[in-house]
Amino acid sequence: MSTSQQPDPRDRPARLTVGVVGAGRVGPALAASLQLAGHRPVAASGVSDASRRRAGHLLPGVPLVPPAEVLRRADLVLLTVPDDALPALVAGLAETGAVRPGHLLVHTSGRYGTRVLDPARRAGALPLALHPAMTFTGTPVDVQRLAGCSFGVTAPEELRMAAEALVIEMGGEPEWIAEEMRPLYHAALALGANHLVTLVAQSMELLRAAGVTAPDRMLGPLLGAALDNALRSGDAALTGPVARGDAGTVAAHVDELRRHAPQTVAGYLAMARATADRALAHGLLKPELAEDLLDVLAEGTARPGGAPGHGGTDAGEDEGDAR
Repeated sequence: MSTSQQPDPRDRPARLTVGVVGAGRVGPALAASLQLAGHRPVAASGVSDASRRRAGHLLPGVPLVPPAEVLRRADLVLLTVPDDALPALVAGLAETGAVRPGHLLVHTSGRYGTRVLDPARRAGALPLALHPAMTFTGTPVDVQRLAGCSFGVTAPEELRMAAEALVIEMGGEPEWIAEEMRPLYHAALALGANHLVTLVAQSMELLRAAGVTAPDRMLGPLLGAALDNALRSGDAALTGPVARGDAGTVAAHVDELRRHAPQTVAGYLAMARATADRALAHGLLKPELAEDLLDVLAEGTARPGGAPGHGGTDAGEDEGDAR
């Protein structure tokens, strides 16, 4: 369902009082977004000083109270705690009688579907799993970034309209994920987003070591183009020495990384092997060049103390590519 297609008013949830349990980076931003849609945040809970400051900034005037009191005051409760803390939180709220029939309980964990909310469902709650596929800063910019953001949604069929309406009201785009597919869905997002941060940070560190004074400015256009190409073309966007089969260049990379940043070698080799496999499978890497390249990668793993000693290979038509 497109964000430009507004839900039928009959399918929109009534104006709700909203509570947040876990005032980290996500919960206050979602509550602030729901407030813009006409809902009314009435309570939040937070433990750390940072959480309290964040809630005060994004939800001014909303009182900070214990979790059970949040549920007492709110019709719709956002459970925005870390994944590992969610099952115990739900069980505890259900056991203490904090959950009442008709409560809309929404968690934002990517890992879980609605099954984790079963203790609350048995107490009469209405369970929704709404995971925004976005990184959060804990600042008002997050509310703006929700516009067009995809949400991984899992809900009982009878609550599908309500789930879609809430996501659209927050400016998001609902994407339905089956209960049993939630862990795979979450792993896919972590692979792309979390590991990307590590790769970019390592690349900037290496550029600084090479004497580049503004690695962020150097990488920005390159990585922006690479991301755009990858999203548009998938494996067809692969380029660089691995995809070309430049075994000599890859050997030189491993040599330099061992000398200047040995902690990055294992990651480089792992990603190079994965890239080689994909390039070979999609016909981008010539089989006659793949053997030398894979030898370099295997030798790089087997000989942590030294550099693989392979000569260069034909760079092909993409010789000048920066990647």
